[in-house]
Amino acid sequence: MIFNSIQYLIFLPLVMAIYLATPRKYQWVPLLIASYYFYMCWRAEYAILIVLSTAINYYCAIVIDTSRSEGIRKLVFAASIATNLIILFTFKYWNFFTDNFNAALQIVNIPKQFPTLDLLLPLGISFYTFQSLSYTIDVYRRDCPAEKHFGYFALYHVYFPQLVAGPIERVSHLLPQLKCPAPLTYERLATGIEQIIWGLFKKIFVADRLAYYVNTVYAAPDEYHGTALLIATYFFAFQIYADFSGYSDIAIGSARLIGVDLMENFRQPYFSQNVGEFWRRWHISLSQFFRDYVYFPLGGSRNGTLKRSRNMLVVFILSGLWHGAAWTYVIWGVLHGLLVIVNSGGRTETPTPLGRRIFYSLTTFHLVLITWVFFRAKSVADAFTVFRLIASDGVDTLRNLADFQPRFFYWETVLRVGIDKEELLLCLTSILALLLADGLLNSAYWQAALQLPRWRLARMVAFDGLIILTVIFGAFGKSEFIYFQF
Repeated sequence: MIFNSIQYLIFLPLVMAIYLATPRKYQWVPLLIASYYFYMCWRAEYAILIVLSTAINYYCAIVIDTSRSEGIRKLVFAASIATNLIILFTFKYWNFFTDNFNAALQIVNIPKQFPTLDLLLPLGISFYTFQSLSYTIDVYRRDCPAEKHFGYFALYHVYFPQLVAGPIERVSHLLPQLKCPAPLTYERLATGIEQIIWGLFKKIFVADRLAYYVNTVYAAPDEYHGTALLIATYFFAFQIYADFSGYSDIAIGSARLIGVDLMENFRQPYFSQNVGEFWRRWHISLSQFFRDYVYFPLGGSRNGTLKRSRNMLVVFILSGLWHGAAWTYVIWGVLHGLLVIVNSGGRTETPTPLGRRIFYSLTTFHLVLITWVFFRAKSVADAFTVFRLIASDGVDTLRNLADFQPRFFYWETVLRVGIDKEELLLCLTSILALLLADGLLNSAYWQAALQLPRWRLARMVAFDGLIILTVIFGAFGKSEFIYFQF
């Protein structure tokens, strides 16, 4: 079951109705059942992994919290962390490391080959594993007590709105809300539905419309002109933003309807003025995880610039591997690490002139755009093919300009993807609509309007417009969200 499906639009109101009809003391029961059902709709047998992970983290955390022996605490803590990472490694990284190790053995003429595993990657395993790790670490640090109620802890572990693609929630933020959810008010109902509509608009009207062009071109980049590849790369930047932030919006809106406020996961990242700020606005929950559980323990920014750079690079290499078991993701992580080290330059709270802000934002966006090529390409070779053809196209354009024969657009190569000019124009319109609506909905004026009853009609008209655009021009195919593969 995915958010952009009829099944979910039936599932969510049904869960709400049962939840509201259940006595407050036992409301966790239907939510827990619904969460397991939600996950098992994808592949029922893999729910065993979540049950196993839940039980291990639950009992280990209690021992860590209650034991008076520091040696036992450390031993159980290490066992819990190792078990979670071994499960994640086996399903997500075993074949990647095995393939590379076997290739290294062949280079030195060693015939030994280690076997690969024919395993399907469990949905959302990176997300719920990191959420489990954060809980165990917080208990070990004594930042929070271990949860004694198995039902509430299981619900924290498998809470369906954010189970498969985040946000990665901390136990101190999510668990108290699960125990004492906020009552359903008109304002909570309205803002929850609005956020779901906004997320569906991003996914169906923007991301899935751009996906066809992006998927076609990146499936065989050597068959297309640089112009088509450049357009596909720009489209992918907005596709992945609309897709992933759209999921987060639907998750936040769904949780709000059942009494929980999930953390913000995106904050207009493409308006960032440096790459460091980009990571304070993009996938915020993952950035905070790596900051608190990797960067700070390594020493953070203490002990000089060299060690700070080392720590930053380690964080982003791990971030790349978290996204996928492939060298393209590792390179993507390394590039972001280097860009943050070189380009962050400090925070941007100090007001700067509008022209300078626009220049910095455009520069940062295009630096991030370059790295998206590695993220989207099927292989490192494909990524360099994309760069080579785009550069070649750019050189040809400069030559034409020098000969006073300008030719900025190669329609025959762009339209050979299988879309007409009208469809291409609709793709561009969807990006423009995304940026305009994103700017409006995140503006201070809109946030102030949310508090004023007299603005309710304007809010209704705005979101009715999003619904109409989605229904008329949306790309309905029930495609999965990109981050489900992570």
